[in-house]
Formats: sequence, C-alpha cells, structure tokens
Amino acid sequence: MNVLVLVGSLRPDSINRRLATAAARHLPAGSAVRIFDRLGELPHYDEGLDGAEVPEVALELRAAFAEADALLVVTPEYNGAPSGAIKDAIDWGSRPRGAASLAGLPTAVLSASPSPRGGQWARESAVRSLGVAGADVVQRTAGVGAAHTTLDDDLVVNDTARDAVAAVIADLVAATYARAA
Repeated sequence: MNVLVLVGSLRPDSINRRLATAAARHLPAGSAVRIFDRLGELPHYDEGLDGAEVPEVALELRAAFAEADALLVVTPEYNGAPSGAIKDAIDWGSRPRGAASLAGLPTAVLSASPSPRGGQWARESAVRSLGVAGADVVQRTAGVGAAHTTLDDDLVVNDTARDAVAAVIADLVAATYARAA
C-alpha cells in the first residue's frame, strides 16, 4: 500500500510530523510511506496559475496523489482551521474538475495540538474540504491533545490517544482495500 502523507506544519520537528511518523507504524507491513516535503513551496491556489504553465511543485503534488493508494493528512490547528499549506494542497489536488488526482482517494485526517481538543476544528474543516474536493474521506478522525506530553519522539505514549490513531489508520486501510477490490 502506497500512502502519501501531507503534514501541515512545515517545521521539521513539529508535533504533527511526529504524529505522522507514529501513525505510520499502524500501517500494514510492507506499506510505502511518502511524506510530501514540498508543501512550503506550493503557491496558494490561483486559477490563473492553473493553465498552460502549472507550477512544477503543484504538478509533483498531483502526481503524488495519483500514485498513492491512500492519503493521510496530519494538520495543526491555526485559528480553528487547518494550516494554509493543507488547504492549498487540497485546492491544487482538486483540479482540474473532472480529472482531479485527489478524486476518490481514500483519505484520513489526524491532528496533534498542545490544546486538549487535539485540533478538532481543523480536523472537521479538513474532512469537509477534502470531501468537497472529491476525496473518499473516512469520517473518524483522531486528535492528539496535550501533544507535548502525549507524544514522545515519534511515539504516542498515551494509550487512549494511540488507540484512537490506530483506529483511524485501520479505517483508512479498510477503505483502501475496499477501493482496490
């Protein structure tokens, strides 16, 4: 199973990147995981740029969506919403209409946050945007709250949070296998 991961926090040692690594441990053996590391280079979606000369990084992202069997979105919550990097990735992946590389892609959403709510609004907003964009989004999400104490390096050390992340990944795997059947 080829899983594309979008991490909405651009800092190399962010709690959301650490959560992405922890979540990947719950994927089936032999899964290939690719974190798309160029979100910081992706321009804001602009229909004027989405013509004859689409930015190379947007083409690379679209190709990564097309090559993936599943998508894992891990986003921080900024002012009650997913990061702008995640929103721009969704917008670029949703085009061109009728041939979007994001369309039908099994997708799951996670978030890590210092707050106890675990980025709930960001997750809800990301699920909504991804669904409108055409992704096949699993409805269960997981937020790791109090992430500075719940995450230790790349491990979720709280049993409840770890089980919630594992359940979301299990839903993603099931959706991916169902699509392939």
